[in-house]
Amino acid sequence: MVALRSSTESSEKESPKLSTMALGRLPRSATGTRTPFPYQQLFILGLCRICEPIAFMSIFPYIYFMITSFHVTNDEDQVGLYAGLVTSAFAFAEFSTGVFWGRLSDKIGRKPVLMIGLIGTLLSMLVFGFASSLPVALIARALGGALNGNIGVLQTTVAEIVTEKEHQPSAYAIMPFVWSLGSILGPLIGGALADPCKNYPAVFSQGTLFDAYPFLLPNIVCAVILVVGILVGILFLEETHQEKRYRRDIGLETGRKILRLFDKEGGLESFDKLQDANFEESRSLLEDEAPPGYRTTEGSPRYPSSRSLSPVAPPYTRSTLGVQPHKKAAPPSIQTAFTRPVIVHIIGYGILAYHTMSFDQLMPIFLSSKVSTVPPKLPFQFTGGFGMSSRDEGVLMVGQGFYAMFAQAVLFPLLAKRFGCLKVFRMAVILWPVLYFLVPYTVLLPPQYRVLGICFCLLWRTTAQALTYPPNNIMLANSAPSMLVLGAINGVAGSTASLCRAFGPTITGFVYSKGLSIGVSGLGWWVTGLVCIMGAMESLLMEEKKHDSSGPSPMDDEEEATRDHTMIDPLTIDAAIVAATRPDDNSPENVSKILIALHPENRLPA
Repeated sequence: MVALRSSTESSEKESPKLSTMALGRLPRSATGTRTPFPYQQLFILGLCRICEPIAFMSIFPYIYFMITSFHVTNDEDQVGLYAGLVTSAFAFAEFSTGVFWGRLSDKIGRKPVLMIGLIGTLLSMLVFGFASSLPVALIARALGGALNGNIGVLQTTVAEIVTEKEHQPSAYAIMPFVWSLGSILGPLIGGALADPCKNYPAVFSQGTLFDAYPFLLPNIVCAVILVVGILVGILFLEETHQEKRYRRDIGLETGRKILRLFDKEGGLESFDKLQDANFEESRSLLEDEAPPGYRTTEGSPRYPSSRSLSPVAPPYTRSTLGVQPHKKAAPPSIQTAFTRPVIVHIIGYGILAYHTMSFDQLMPIFLSSKVSTVPPKLPFQFTGGFGMSSRDEGVLMVGQGFYAMFAQAVLFPLLAKRFGCLKVFRMAVILWPVLYFLVPYTVLLPPQYRVLGICFCLLWRTTAQALTYPPNNIMLANSAPSMLVLGAINGVAGSTASLCRAFGPTITGFVYSKGLSIGVSGLGWWVTGLVCIMGAMESLLMEEKKHDSSGPSPMDDEEEATRDHTMIDPLTIDAAIVAATRPDDNSPENVSKILIALHPENRLPA
């Protein structure tokens, strides 16, 4: 026994990577460093993600004029209410199905649900473009919301791609960055292409299809962009679900075949290896360090599963070796998954969604409203807007989008690394209510300063949003008790946000209309500010879960729970080592004694 143990120890010294693997845990990389930043999959996910903000934001520059064309009211003060209903239809339908899509993604994987969401948005845009009445517009938006569960599934996908705490600020800023980029292209498309027969009479003649449906053209362009996003997702997006990621993906295989047609220098092989750093690392360690008889491709998406031992080793199993089987850790129940920190972050997410969507709904109406000729009665009685055209609004939103990209990509990661997510979040939400109080007063500025004033408010709002959504998503993911239920948690969070997005524009639009009827155009803004104050107070209840940056990542527990699906059993490897070391005395009884000495925790109860 002593001689055999010494032989085993010397073998471990010669091959430290194999020894580590035999004990059931792989190092993060062959050099002991952490997993590299997953640029490629986040880039592909971003290409899929950008389609939705383009489609969603494209309606804002022309929604005021679209509602007016429906002739549902002769009172311009009521246009804001109906515009709010159109926006809320999408969010309310998304709320009703958000939990379903989150749970479904836990069962069938993230990629299928993401693709269904994009297809639902595509159908919604086409129906919305042909809408000639308010009910059709409401049905179109509700259709898109009901088929779209991506708001929660996307956060789950990012959390599963990014396993290092140090990568979280940059990674979680990518999706808001992509949304900001979409918020540039969307309003630009909507503002430039709406009512083309009026804006471009030399190209689009009267009496054509685009004259009968003046808002169809921007929706067709958005539909084409969505088709591109769907194709990119099917061909190149990898599954991230812990248990579904190794199943065969015909779309991904087709995408790699297409890339090989253009692969002149053999770079695709490197691309494939980087798609799943952990898997490639595990396979390379097994193949490079283990003797030929111990190599495995179990769980590989490219090779059939096999389990081989040393050529001289008998077919040992845990039962024949006298050790208890390795049990897969069961995921926590849905009830225990929603801990106090999880619930607090979900509530904060909902409050954010309420007042940010209310801002997005009010601002285009505020900018489109005619300039008031009625003298104000300070401090509260005044009305009017900026009288901007849809094209001017689109240009203003484009500028806002460019700054949002900077804030997401540069400002937030720097502040998060310096102060931490929770402090950055609190700082932003505590100062945010002041903005809602100031916005309506910009119409009282001298004419030469009005645009400057509204630009200042838009920059403030964009900065605050960049410093709140990513840290809230990070803290929510870190507070989850298990990655195996993160889909359900993000599904509930997404549904909560959708419900708040549904009620926010409707309630705010109603209050805004009532305010106009009594000569107080700022009423909707100030009520929204009160909700923002509630969010600032609620942020004091939040806690930031700490992780040791030098220790295991938040994913380690779940990786251990599912390791049986992706690598050879550690005791089987040790049994093969023992059998190869002592080919003349490798009976199950002797091997069992040695393994129990090496792994006493696995001893079967008497």
